[in-house]
Amino acid sequence: TSTRDPDAGQRVALKDYVARAEARAADAAGADAEQGAETSDAEAAPKVEATEEAPAKQGAGKIYYLTADSLAAARQSPHLEVFRKRDIEVLLLTDRVDEWWLSFVNEYQGVAFQDVTRGELAFDDTADEASPGDDAGNTAADKKDSDKDAADEAAAPLIKRIAKVLEGKVESVRRSTRLTDSPACLVLGEHDVGSQMRRILEATGQPVPESKPHLEVNVAHPLIVRLDQEADEDRFGDLVAILFDQAALAEGNAPSEPGAYVQRINKLLVELLAA
Repeated sequence: TSTRDPDAGQRVALKDYVARAEARAADAAGADAEQGAETSDAEAAPKVEATEEAPAKQGAGKIYYLTADSLAAARQSPHLEVFRKRDIEVLLLTDRVDEWWLSFVNEYQGVAFQDVTRGELAFDDTADEASPGDDAGNTAADKKDSDKDAADEAAAPLIKRIAKVLEGKVESVRRSTRLTDSPACLVLGEHDVGSQMRRILEATGQPVPESKPHLEVNVAHPLIVRLDQEADEDRFGDLVAILFDQAALAEGNAPSEPGAYVQRINKLLVELLAA
């Protein structure tokens, strides 16, 4: 099943996925070459040739996938937001064997599999804008790095406050590059056991390695902006705990303390109704 196909059937073959990704990369390379030619005519800039060695664009260099317990849960995952924005196809894997199978299979026809719920996402946009030796490309890459550093620095005080509240519950808190609509999500480490595999191991009485998720926050989301303005540390802590539990719910997992979660939600509702 794929985000490209609204049907619930498993109709997408890996070879078709790779072929579409390569076609998108070729189209992108052609567009870059055309833009490079226009720039050359206007500003005498070097032309960017469309070649087979051109950097993959729009996720063409990986087979992106997401595992979930149901198709509905997979389609609603916040991890898909940036992929929808960039029009990158993601495979939706809901069979119980999928995560186990992918722990043994790393690639298909030389294209690596990439779990969209793991690690920090990085799309090499600046590499698509010019060739490695192009001064304009280097300038674009430097600007992107500078913008990222500035955004990370601006978010650092809030990230530190959230991390203090969730100390012991998460491996880290960081500014998200994968969220566009949701306020927060939980991200696995590169080598952590996924929730689907974890449930299988627990059901069969097998030991499950201990791990803590990373919390990513969308600093542009209205809830996070409002959270940053909260001066009452007790209320701030309750709101952070609610966001953390909601991120777990979005992954199909129950909050670690369901009773405490309900109490915080009820307390917040009473405050809002009394306002």
